[in-house]
Amino acid sequence: MNFTEEDERLIKEKWDDLLESCTKAKICKNDEDWELIKRAFFLAKEAHGEVRRRSGEPYLLHPIAVAKIVVDEIGLGVKSVAAALLHDVVEDTEYTIEDMEHTFGPKIAEMVDGLTKMSGVFNADTSEQAEYFRKVLLTLSNDVRVILIKIADRLHNMRTLGSMPVNKQIKITGETLYLFAPLAYRLGLYAIKSELEDLCMKYRFPVQYAEISKKLEATKKQRDAFINKFNAPIIEALKRDHINFEISGRVKSIYSIWSKMQRKQIPFEEVYDLFAIRIVFQPLAFPSEKTQCWQIFSTITDIYTPKPDRLRDWISMPKANGYEALHSTVMGPDGAWVEVQIRTQRMEEIAERGFAAHWKYKHASLSNDEDEFDRWLKKIRDALNSPTENAVDFLDNFKLSLYTSEIVVFTPKGEARKMPYGATALDFAYDIHSKIGNSAIGAKINHKIEPITTQINSGDQIEIITADNARPKAEWLEIVTTSKAKQGIKSFLKRERQNNIERGMQLLEERMQQLNVQLSGRVLRKIIPIYECTNKEELYSKIGAGIVDLKDLDKALKVNSASKILKFWTLFINKKDREDGSEADQQEQALQPNQQVAAQTVPLEPQFVMAECCKPLPGDSVVGFKDPETHKIVVHKANCPELDRLAAQYGKNILKDEIKWSQHKAVSYLSTLQIRGIDRTNMLLDLAKVVSEDFSINIREINIQTHDNIFEGTISLYVRDADSLNALMDKIRQIKGIASVKRSLN
Repeated sequence: MNFTEEDERLIKEKWDDLLESCTKAKICKNDEDWELIKRAFFLAKEAHGEVRRRSGEPYLLHPIAVAKIVVDEIGLGVKSVAAALLHDVVEDTEYTIEDMEHTFGPKIAEMVDGLTKMSGVFNADTSEQAEYFRKVLLTLSNDVRVILIKIADRLHNMRTLGSMPVNKQIKITGETLYLFAPLAYRLGLYAIKSELEDLCMKYRFPVQYAEISKKLEATKKQRDAFINKFNAPIIEALKRDHINFEISGRVKSIYSIWSKMQRKQIPFEEVYDLFAIRIVFQPLAFPSEKTQCWQIFSTITDIYTPKPDRLRDWISMPKANGYEALHSTVMGPDGAWVEVQIRTQRMEEIAERGFAAHWKYKHASLSNDEDEFDRWLKKIRDALNSPTENAVDFLDNFKLSLYTSEIVVFTPKGEARKMPYGATALDFAYDIHSKIGNSAIGAKINHKIEPITTQINSGDQIEIITADNARPKAEWLEIVTTSKAKQGIKSFLKRERQNNIERGMQLLEERMQQLNVQLSGRVLRKIIPIYECTNKEELYSKIGAGIVDLKDLDKALKVNSASKILKFWTLFINKKDREDGSEADQQEQALQPNQQVAAQTVPLEPQFVMAECCKPLPGDSVVGFKDPETHKIVVHKANCPELDRLAAQYGKNILKDEIKWSQHKAVSYLSTLQIRGIDRTNMLLDLAKVVSEDFSINIREINIQTHDNIFEGTISLYVRDADSLNALMDKIRQIKGIASVKRSLN
């Protein structure tokens, strides 16, 4: 359909708005800069022609919007604006990268090339999306601006996600929560990270999003009154000290509030840290910014009492994304804890615009010193350029370097090193060098010998103990938390596996020669199941590692035929058991597919499997994931974090409309509750009475411990659905002395 006058008017309006943003930001230094942006716009307009987006609006509005985000919300310059305007031209039109280079020069062509979505041939054993992400992130090795523009592109796509079908929304929000929001956070774009998360929630959980929005609006007047009361004495004191400042109350994002409600299983009314007070000031030339921040902190703590364990000094040691600020939680009016954030105008701009502002101030100071941001980028580039087994492993490892709280630990010589919260001594060993990690056998933590698996804490001084004959174990992958450690362990195990395969091939050939048997594909197919292997590589590896002993191979080959008969009878018996309708089988079939999926069900292989990570119950909002290896549909709760990872890596395998809970199956599901409260006589009796008598629910196990008049523990029981479990939890909360009841995922 041809563009209307209204379409042309809208395009001109948005284009003029972009030019105005460029003027305000002062990014164009001369006529050449203005000419570059205009040439990029008119080429994009010609290339996209009268193509429309799914929403019906002219497609050209999308690159204009991305360019505006690049200027207004990230703070990039002329070349980035031009690349943003052109970012879809090569992918969607007849123009090539060579055309871009001829018209705009090599740098912009390189940026457009990085922004062009990857397509084509992928390895059969890897996820297309993970491979795509890997190729996109590899641009970090060349130009970080490409990633920043990509984030702007994702932000605008999220702002216009309403026109997409539900399955597409799940895929895109999964990608966004799993990778783009953490990446925005790590690059210092906190405002964009928060908006991406809020938009994800808006489309994935619209009812909960609307409820929290409504409650925030309803409590706004009361909240504003409290903030004004809290701020009044601070404003008076800072004015008295002649400080040029702004003070404001910043409300938590809706997603952040909802996440806390989910994590702690509490209602909105029990989220007490809904906002934080932010003080942004213009520092004097002398003393230092750091000193002036501490002076303001001193002024505030003269008014309000601080909470000692809630002081966060990110000025002395900034976060890896460049964030600097002083955070303190103080006791405000009416006995309420309030977080206060203190930062300079420079720190504020870096906090809001991240990488771009960081680089602007770094260049302005003419500093060549390598800071935390530089070191993080260097680590990422090393990780991106390191070989990994497949794109999915790469993406998981990369994700580990993004969204982590940090601790500071020290080497024996006193060198400070930042590690993610939850890291072990083994992570620390690999952070020093992969050779140290591979040969680690223990650690001295604060001069005391500890296992290498010990979790380390901020302030620890760590010395790694090594041995020449030590070697990594596969179990270490479950212990370490950093991508560097995981990569080091996987690389070693991969080399060792390859050595085992080569050794195993040689040993098998030698044994077959002793038996006067020609080793062929047909013979291998007989041997593989004898030793419970799935393929020849696994067989060779086990032989090479000494797990499989070929001494009795001749006897094993002779009984192979008998094992086939036994397997036939096992299948027959299993089939008969399934016809009898065991409880386990009923649970697996409690979800019913539509007719199309039902036709694909294999009788001896259940179609649906309940995810162990979130353990959904009937009545929970659920999403299916078709496992590419087993082809079974794994059912996750809609808010399961693991689902975001799967949606990011295997978006095409996400099923939403195809599954629903059956209404005619009377099945009991094992669920576990975590309970905590004040111990008293008959507490256990009252608890059992509510569960067994009031709700007629069978209890499988109760495990309670008491200490210092406080009890905590778990109760495992069989329930029919989420509604009955929630009703039971509400009733338990009414028991005298019960402090909290949570649904356990373990």
